[in-house]
Amino acid sequence: MSAKTREYAKKLTAQMTLEEKMSQMLYESPAIDRLGIPAYNWWNEALHGVARTGVATMFPQAIAMAATFDEKLLEKAGDVVSTEGRAKFNQFSKRGDRGIYKGLTYWAPNVNIFRDPRWGRGHETYGEDPYLTGKLGCAYIKGLQGPDKEHLKAAACAKHYAVHSGPEALRHEFNAEVSRHDLYDTYLYAFKRCVKDAGVEAVMGAYNRVNGEPACGSRTLLKDILREEFGFEGHVVSDCWAINDFHLHHHVTGIAAESAAMAVNNGCDLNCGNAFLHLPKAYEMGLVTEEAVTEAVERLLDVRIRLGMLEEYPSPYDDIPFDKVECPEHIAVSMEVSRRSLVLLKNAGDFLPLQKEKLHSIAVIGPNANSRAALVGNYEGTSSQYITPLEGIQQYVGEDVKVYYAQGCGLYKDKVEALGERNDRIQEALATAEQSDVVVLCLGLDASIEGEEGDAGNAYASGDKLGLGLPGLQEELLETITAVGKPVIVLLLAGSAIDLSWAEQQENVKAIVDCWYPGARGGRSIAQLLFGEFSPAGKLPVTFYQGTENLPEFTDYSMAHRTYRYENKNVLYPFGYGLHYGKVVYGEEKVSAKVTDVGQKVTVSATVTNESDYPLWETVQVYVKRQDALEYEPGFQLKGISCVPLTAGEKKKVAITLTDRDFAYITEEGECKVRPGDYVISIGGQQPDERSAELTGHKTACMKVTKTGEEISVEY
Repeated sequence: MSAKTREYAKKLTAQMTLEEKMSQMLYESPAIDRLGIPAYNWWNEALHGVARTGVATMFPQAIAMAATFDEKLLEKAGDVVSTEGRAKFNQFSKRGDRGIYKGLTYWAPNVNIFRDPRWGRGHETYGEDPYLTGKLGCAYIKGLQGPDKEHLKAAACAKHYAVHSGPEALRHEFNAEVSRHDLYDTYLYAFKRCVKDAGVEAVMGAYNRVNGEPACGSRTLLKDILREEFGFEGHVVSDCWAINDFHLHHHVTGIAAESAAMAVNNGCDLNCGNAFLHLPKAYEMGLVTEEAVTEAVERLLDVRIRLGMLEEYPSPYDDIPFDKVECPEHIAVSMEVSRRSLVLLKNAGDFLPLQKEKLHSIAVIGPNANSRAALVGNYEGTSSQYITPLEGIQQYVGEDVKVYYAQGCGLYKDKVEALGERNDRIQEALATAEQSDVVVLCLGLDASIEGEEGDAGNAYASGDKLGLGLPGLQEELLETITAVGKPVIVLLLAGSAIDLSWAEQQENVKAIVDCWYPGARGGRSIAQLLFGEFSPAGKLPVTFYQGTENLPEFTDYSMAHRTYRYENKNVLYPFGYGLHYGKVVYGEEKVSAKVTDVGQKVTVSATVTNESDYPLWETVQVYVKRQDALEYEPGFQLKGISCVPLTAGEKKKVAITLTDRDFAYITEEGECKVRPGDYVISIGGQQPDERSAELTGHKTACMKVTKTGEEISVEY
């Protein structure tokens, strides 16, 4: 907000009747012609591109963007998305089209923590780490909203506030019970950063209760924490029809009018749904005041003013032309993100990259080999061109190499054809494998089976995964094709961790690449990686486990034994892990001071050398751990990132400065403090854990820093 726009909003609101004010709190806000306020539909989506409104540049899914670890790249992507959104809005509004998905208020990003790999919506997030999620969420918001707070390019929304990550089947009735430590240490951190560091315009409440209070009507979350502690000045929107859950499923109210009043009184300004149609009744019953309604409407009008929707306050973005939609420059950015997101998990004997001149034939097999759905995930728009892995490989090799294709099996069903027999495509797959020099096996999921309740669900439960194995006959296909004896490359197209233990151990499985949902043209990026046009650079934003045996119950929101910060058992591929083609060497690791006061900064530095023939990006990661941490505290935590471009043979010095907040811990009461004592700092291209060292063949350097003085409180 600014003083100018705030006063304008107050002036307009003061001229409204109570009925008119209440009408503006619905996501379908009607026009008030006498005040020059046009109709507006607040509901729009832009998780990884402008969604649900025709053609737009489709970036990789959010979890894939997270694998870049690069906040500058995500800000660049956000800027592309808001440019295209503006171009669309300018044309739609000129034509009087103000319907759903046509506005400038984007209900993105999703900054929930991917705490459990079974959660179906985890691919909408930036992974399991609060620090990484906060950095990338802020970057994407800055790209969406632009640099001028008084003239927003678009309005972003951090969701789903708070403590929200499944189970999807229970989300309308579930009560997430969470300690003060976990609340502040894990679940709220990214939201705080989005408010304080990125000035996010909106926050969307979650469906579930948190410690008994419905998130969209929680005084604790919305007033005490979001407004008072975090200083949030924007507007709060409910998740869609979530307020109806107050009386229908949570049973904290009796009727819709009570639910609407509870939401407004505790700080929810905008209703996605129909609960606020009952606000007049709530007012008649004395459950809500006109003052509370007025306050909400003033916030809502303020953002519309800063978006340039009222004639007296035009937008500098009104002239963005329609030809910016899916223009070559934007496609180039999406391809850069796609390339940087691919994670090389295994490369036995440096099998990759392939050499086209040495191949006569390739078999491309699997349910995701030629699937458009596996390119984009959910909350997607429409691309003018899709390039699947099969198409990417075909285009890359041209007529020089024979490319065989077989679906192999369905994504999760035991047959492809409705009248077919079980495993009806396996013989075709075997025939193609036997005829080929190398097999590219494309396995995984898509948003039809990992996604949002109501949008997904078949073999899995309401979009959540039942386990971490490949669904349907995919594991059987993998084992059968591998047994042929040809070298196999596994491409995983999925938005979450899959247990690939069997493939990791098999000699004939030469390479595994996690492709995520790589974007509309992601098949081109995949082909370029396979044939060595660039070196892979992605790092895992989530932990890949060997099964679920050590995972707590899905409904348990305690962070104990969850994510790399609290658990390192049965890890297949660790958080922060990813291979290159070639070798990156670290040296001259040092800290600026080995003994320093608790309030002082510490700079960590190292030299990074690219000892390969490829230009590449190296993700330098700094982790911090207190040596005598209390039982409830996390272990090593990511506290610094630097994405460094290196030409072949190039050496660079990288320095990352850690503040007092990077050494802080969250008490059991939720306070943020720094204690004196010994800390271990690691700098390298991976976590300082045994499994990362085992997979990469080298360990990261760890240095001790002693903090002296008295315990201090620092800003959360």
